[in-house]
Amino acid sequence: MRVGVVGAGAMGGAIAAMLERAGNEVWVAARGEHLTAIRRDGLKLDGAWGEYTARVSAAKTLPLKAKPELVIIATKAMDAEAAARDNARAIGDAPTVVLQNGLGGMERVAEQLPGSPIVGALSMIAASYVAPGHVRVTTAANTVLGAFRGTQDADAAELAASALNAAGMPAEVIADFEGAQWTKLIVNQVNALPAITGLSVQEVISHAGLRRIMTASMREAVRVGLARGVRFAAFNGLTHARLSFVARAPLSLGQMLPLRIRAYLGATPNPGSTLQSIRRGRRSEIDFLNGAVVAAAQGTEVPVPVNTELLRLVHEVETSGRHLPVRRVIDRVTAATGPLR
Repeated sequence: MRVGVVGAGAMGGAIAAMLERAGNEVWVAARGEHLTAIRRDGLKLDGAWGEYTARVSAAKTLPLKAKPELVIIATKAMDAEAAARDNARAIGDAPTVVLQNGLGGMERVAEQLPGSPIVGALSMIAASYVAPGHVRVTTAANTVLGAFRGTQDADAAELAASALNAAGMPAEVIADFEGAQWTKLIVNQVNALPAITGLSVQEVISHAGLRRIMTASMREAVRVGLARGVRFAAFNGLTHARLSFVARAPLSLGQMLPLRIRAYLGATPNPGSTLQSIRRGRRSEIDFLNGAVVAAAQGTEVPVPVNTELLRLVHEVETSGRHLPVRRVIDRVTAATGPLR
């Protein structure tokens, strides 16, 4: 199969390499030093799925001659719309998978690709951009896909799942994709504090004070979802009942959720996608993570002071380029929210 991957960073690069290893003809759209390295040396993959150097075709955008049978857009959420627009002619009417965190990605891409079946994808794979041309899978996991609309999109979702499974990346199609998006949005609450402090996700969760803040942000997000009538889909051991319990339970019991995530991630330090963006001097997708919670809270009676302050602190670090000491982060959040209970 001819597959185009737009955004060959940590996640997109790992997927591109795995698909090429499985015998697919893979074209990737990348930029800067990453593009130069891929063209020169191939796309190097290591970590949980083994070591491999994929010989993929690479350019700034997918060329018209690629004529892909399947496209995967794996950019950051804020770049998805432009990526779809810039590659629209090459994509044509090819089925297109939108692999992103947060909310709203499929809708933005669908506007730019009216002739393409659109599929949403959520992945629990943890991957890191190591260096130009080099990505690492730190946690191997599953991916869920869901049709955006209609029968054609459902067929495209099955096609994408089949391609990923054949490449050794467990994938399944689920009916309640919106519920899964909200479940993943809760998991993505792990991103803000590593971005602010410069610590790994595991280090943040291991620190009692930071773990309490993370738990509080997760509880806010769950409460917003419940207030909006969301039914959280079962995803990687998280269920509607379990998340609803976290929203109601005392903060001390709610910490079971980040502790569960720490155990799932294992010992290899995971920086989280937001911290990786900041380390590379790029804008993060925090507006589509904690920012999505703040936006979704509008029109409800759910207060979200923790998410609001974390959003503010990530933007501060993005602007200054300097991480904040742990004690200062705890003090800033406490000053903005009051004692966490």
